[in-house]
Amino acid sequence: MTQHLRSRLRIGLFTVPLAVGALLLSGCAGGNAPSGPEPQTITFAFGATNDQDKVAYTGLAQAFEKEHKGVTVTTQNLPTESYATAIATRVQGGNAPDTFYAEGGTGQSDSIIPFAKAGLLLPLADPAVAAAIPDAEKDLWTYNGKIYGVPLGMQSNGVIYNDDLAKSIGVSIDASTSLDGVIAQCSVARAHGKTVYGLAGSTFANNGILAVAIATSTVYGPDKDWNAKRASGKVTFAGSPGWVEALTYIKKMYDAGCFQDGATSAGFDALTNGASSGKILGFFAPSAAAQQIMAAAGGHVKLVVLPVPAPDGAKTYLSLSADQSVTASAKTKSPKLAQEFLKYIVSAQGQDAYSGLTGTIPVTAGSSATLLPQYAGIKDMIAAQDIRGYAPTGWPNAKVYTDLGNGVQGILTGQMTVDQVLKQMDSDWG
Repeated sequence: MTQHLRSRLRIGLFTVPLAVGALLLSGCAGGNAPSGPEPQTITFAFGATNDQDKVAYTGLAQAFEKEHKGVTVTTQNLPTESYATAIATRVQGGNAPDTFYAEGGTGQSDSIIPFAKAGLLLPLADPAVAAAIPDAEKDLWTYNGKIYGVPLGMQSNGVIYNDDLAKSIGVSIDASTSLDGVIAQCSVARAHGKTVYGLAGSTFANNGILAVAIATSTVYGPDKDWNAKRASGKVTFAGSPGWVEALTYIKKMYDAGCFQDGATSAGFDALTNGASSGKILGFFAPSAAAQQIMAAAGGHVKLVVLPVPAPDGAKTYLSLSADQSVTASAKTKSPKLAQEFLKYIVSAQGQDAYSGLTGTIPVTAGSSATLLPQYAGIKDMIAAQDIRGYAPTGWPNAKVYTDLGNGVQGILTGQMTVDQVLKQMDSDWG
């Protein structure tokens, strides 16, 4: 799902509107209702970016109600554009919904770990919850040994790509293509009046997902513990060759015409308009956007999910994360019911239902869902564990990510240097 394109386009993430799809045409967690005197009604807040997102969220609530007779989950769809700050304000003000969408880790305004540190969230004591969450992802929701949230599903953070359109003009890109190999084909796309990628360059979130996706290979591929080393002062952004290389390559892509004209001042509408006219082959977003776009297109367009590749000589790693989450307020008057709802979300049944609607990858072992067709190109990478998490979920605050995205725009316009951007990120880290 493209929740606030993950608060970032965070492909919200960044969100790519469902309208893009049309334009591209040119189960039970177990148990009865919790007993006891607590109210059997809870609220569930989210910021749906489109009708499909809303159906997925409300579907989870309705499925839970069906399995827990006498229980009511009242949904609250808050404005997507202001969701992260609005929910943070409510949580910190003591009037949070009983359960609500939030980001795992630490890097966003609505991240779970800072809320947990402040004592604002409900710890999830049921062993079934801990057992359902993959060990590699547990740190996104764990503080002082207690779990405070559950993942909605996994997504890759890379490229949504129209391979059929690309091949029709002689452009061939797959998961094995290097970034230099992509750059070499940008002139081919240009010769046919198209560009390989669309970029919403005025939007820090879209720039940020591109930069992080490249750094997944140049920084976190060779050193998966880079964030921990940055936290202990052993490394810096400005002093890391991999970060320098990642931002330098974005400028190389720009100079080679890999992005559409006017990319530095473009918003998300540029992705919509470029797709509507068949002038862009791909764009940077969380992978669930592919399912949503194809659904909106009524089956008339086929999209694939690809990584943003590494430069020549480096191994490509896929950014794969499960940071989109649901958590519960410490102030809820129905803690048993809230925990039972989150337990359902992370169960095999809940994950299967959600992934089928949104195009995410189930996180729960025992899920019956298989990878959707659009993931065929990265299936081998996932199987081989050539993957890394989404780096900003381990950053200490949202400003690091915001200044990365804004800095990329500055690099492309010539107003900032790579070194200046990375030094600003070091300053933001504190």
